[in-house]
Amino acid sequence: MTTTVPDPRTAHDGPRSSGLRRKIRAYVALTKPRVLELLLVSTIPVMFLAADGLPDLWLVLATVIGGSASAGSAAAFNMYLDRDIDAHMQRTKNRPIVTGEVTPRAALVFAWTLAIGSTVWFLAFTNLLTASLSAIAIFFYVVIYTMILKRRTEQNIVWGGIAGCFPVLIGWAAVTGTLDWPALVLFALVFLWTPPHYWPLSIKYAADYDETHVPMLGATRSGTQVGLQIILYAWATLACSLLLIPVAGMGVVYTVSALVFGGWFVYESHRLYTRTVKGQNVGPMRVFHASITYLSLVFIAVAVDPLLPW
Repeated sequence: MTTTVPDPRTAHDGPRSSGLRRKIRAYVALTKPRVLELLLVSTIPVMFLAADGLPDLWLVLATVIGGSASAGSAAAFNMYLDRDIDAHMQRTKNRPIVTGEVTPRAALVFAWTLAIGSTVWFLAFTNLLTASLSAIAIFFYVVIYTMILKRRTEQNIVWGGIAGCFPVLIGWAAVTGTLDWPALVLFALVFLWTPPHYWPLSIKYAADYDETHVPMLGATRSGTQVGLQIILYAWATLACSLLLIPVAGMGVVYTVSALVFGGWFVYESHRLYTRTVKGQNVGPMRVFHASITYLSLVFIAVAVDPLLPW
């Protein structure tokens, strides 16, 4: 009978490989990939608008890489600072620092590495303005939102959401080296869109926010009050999107998209409020997901419109 002796050089490849994959996934999770995708949706189309057509593809790639590292840095800092409340919330209890897959110290080093790396990257491959905007965005999200506003005021997501508006400016600055009115209008669009996007989530997880003493509007106000605020911000978002038409000379594709998709977003906001008033099953995540689809479609129209002759 022959006994097969395992090769000591490969005996542990499987477990080691599996452990490495888990570690990589944990560090990727620190960057909040879903949020990252949304930020890139608002960056790349603006570059098409700034270039009035097809931008330099290498510049787009460089901006995507730098923007991903910058946003990932802010997210990792956020997870490091919020690890105490993340452990007590259903939505965040599986984050890598909470589960122990990444130590707090390692997460902090990772966050600083991405912050410095993204700034240097932007300086090397874009321009000083883009690098500065990236650094300001990280500072705003980490210090202004996470450290100052989030645990102190129910207006946290309103003003803290400004950090999520910076990718618009970064995309424009990467192409032009300056800032102009179209970029500022789109900045305002994302600013107005952020509260009605996030407040439905705070309604769903109101108990978690209440338990951790984080004053998200969905946990501090009644459903009808939150629903009314969502309606007001949705209408303001629609109005702001239409402002881009005269400011940037947008054509038919963007105009129709802004009206149709904006109208749908407003409708979903009214539906949420109506169901709340009637005491029906609210389903706030329907508005949350609708807001993501809305923003994606409107920004796709921002990119497509300059490519067409009409």
